[in-house]
Amino acid sequence: MKLLRLGEVGFEKPALIDDENDYRDLSSIIKDLDPGTLNFNTLEKIKSTDISKLPKLDSKLRIGACVSNPSKFIGIGLNFKDHAEEQNLPIPKEPIIFSKFTSCITGPNDPIVVPKGSNHTDWEVELGFVIGKKALNVSVDEALNYVLGFFLVNDVSEREFQKNRGLTWDKGKGFDTFGPIGPYIVTKDELPDFQKLNMFLNVNGKRMQTGNTEKMIFDIKNLVSYMSSCMSLLPGDICCTGTPPGVGENMKPPYFLKGGEEVVLGIDKLGEQKHKVISYKD
Repeated sequence: MKLLRLGEVGFEKPALIDDENDYRDLSSIIKDLDPGTLNFNTLEKIKSTDISKLPKLDSKLRIGACVSNPSKFIGIGLNFKDHAEEQNLPIPKEPIIFSKFTSCITGPNDPIVVPKGSNHTDWEVELGFVIGKKALNVSVDEALNYVLGFFLVNDVSEREFQKNRGLTWDKGKGFDTFGPIGPYIVTKDELPDFQKLNMFLNVNGKRMQTGNTEKMIFDIKNLVSYMSSCMSLLPGDICCTGTPPGVGENMKPPYFLKGGEEVVLGIDKLGEQKHKVISYKD
């Protein structure tokens, strides 16, 4: 199933996209798509509901972030072999983990704001996933049992703050609006080919990134197992899993977002995002 949140910021309703592509209001079943409801029991409750009897929601409503208030937003760095090569960096021997501050999360079509003083704001199309039950020290073989579903992410990054301001990536990854997620979660049962999905990102209509999730160095099951050895993964926790080549910092000359651009990105079966880029002073 496809799960999403519709409405203005702070007033989103949980919804489902039915077989006719109508939005069905899930408010009578759950209050939101958040750590309290993003679990496998909720999926079973929805599956047992007569969806045709749920109210329809206006298709013109704003689409919000597909997960509300996760306890963690984890990122994985340099997880595509061709992206590591374009940066002339060695292939990681273990996953590179960083955090995106949860305050960076926005909807899939909300504006991206270039931060105050930034000259190096960049883009990254990524596959995201959400955890459906607590995972701690889980094996690779069991890891996928903890994944509830998948969604599209733009891991917006400020490269100067990421790489040249004290050797911690987090500060360049967590500015407000740097975590657009959605438009919807596709549950794992409906996306068996999640490791073979085409990815793209355009800036002002020009193709910048083209890739496929089969190029991941560490696949989803290995990432879940590895991360669960470092921390408890909780229901509603989200992770973005690395980006293919074509980011702005590796162009010759480098090209960064300044404001005024349009960024469009997508992944097979996970929909698209469309963002207007605005500068802080705007």
